[in-house]
Amino acid sequence: MEGAAAFTTFSGAGLVVIGVSAAVAGVVAGAAPGPAWLRVWIAEAAVALVIGVLSTVWKARTARVPVLSGPLRKFGLALAAPCLAGAVLTVALAREGLHAVVPGAWLMLYGSGLLAGGAFSIRLVPVMGACFFVLGVAATLAPPSFGAAALILGFGGLHVVFGTLVARGHGG
Repeated sequence: MEGAAAFTTFSGAGLVVIGVSAAVAGVVAGAAPGPAWLRVWIAEAAVALVIGVLSTVWKARTARVPVLSGPLRKFGLALAAPCLAGAVLTVALAREGLHAVVPGAWLMLYGSGLLAGGAFSIRLVPVMGACFFVLGVAATLAPPSFGAAALILGFGGLHVVFGTLVARGHGG
């Protein structure tokens, strides 16, 4: 019953592409957080946003689901506030030269958004959110050298794993 009402236009294929692009960005950015590293990851965030929106719109239209109504709109609104908080914190942290704190903040905030948005989605989405959140906690509490790898594990690896699961179980 829950599956029938759950938002299933979440694109698993889109998540896989986002994960691959994040892994590439992580390699390009390198392991030392700093201004150049941050620019690569910000560019990746923009690329991921475009991929996510386009793949979700494509899947929604294919399923003949209204793009800006119902669960999709609620999911987007739930994810928007943590993403905006992440953008503001990024500016403040970068201004203070605290680049090494950014990975944990991003992972925890993105995980929080997925947990909140997951209330309007399939069960895999809040599970994915919890994984991002836990990884963000680890990145925050671990030595700063772990942060760059945590971004690759999260935005790269978790997107590929969960994207594959969504694609297999929920029609792409």
